[in-house]
Amino acid sequence: MIKKQKDDIREEYREKRRNMNAEERFKRDSAICNAAIGLVSFRYAEYVLLYAPTAEEIDVMPIARAALEKGKTVLFPRCDKKTHTMTYHSVKSLDELVIDSYGIAEPPETNPIYDPSEIGAAVCFVPGLVYDKAGYRLGYGKGFYDRYLSGFSGCTIGIVYSDYILPVVPRGRFDVTVDILLTEKGVRVTKDDKKTRSGKG
Repeated sequence: MIKKQKDDIREEYREKRRNMNAEERFKRDSAICNAAIGLVSFRYAEYVLLYAPTAEEIDVMPIARAALEKGKTVLFPRCDKKTHTMTYHSVKSLDELVIDSYGIAEPPETNPIYDPSEIGAAVCFVPGLVYDKAGYRLGYGKGFYDRYLSGFSGCTIGIVYSDYILPVVPRGRFDVTVDILLTEKGVRVTKDDKKTRSGKG
């Protein structure tokens, strides 16, 4: 039942995003990136975990470029399609990202892997098709981020358009929350008495 509900919402909002014109998307994406760069959590972060956006995702590459310019350690995920797990690898330049067989840009496997136990402030920008007000997300249904974030103790920021935040999304037992939501209209701190991420409950 939950899977069917999630799939219906995914299809609705994927279609909605596909129908958004390029100018509107650029305007919204730019506003989100400018807001991200102004966040205290970004300003003081030593490690910035990002994602290489697909055509359907919000473009966060301006955040990556700003982080590199400020001398921060910038990391992108590599996904293991068999285990549905991922590791973050650092890059010195966005030119290091290479398109994989699924059309997703990833860092080289040989690049240094981020260890979440490293001392130093870290912030992770998390993509999602939609979020709810408590910080739960609907991604593409593979569970990569839920698995990774369950062991991540840094600040997590959900990247989402303001009209893609629902009152509640269907939740499974392994779904996790983000700490704040960042939209083109600003920041929303998530509130939930049943936070499911380690160290955040």
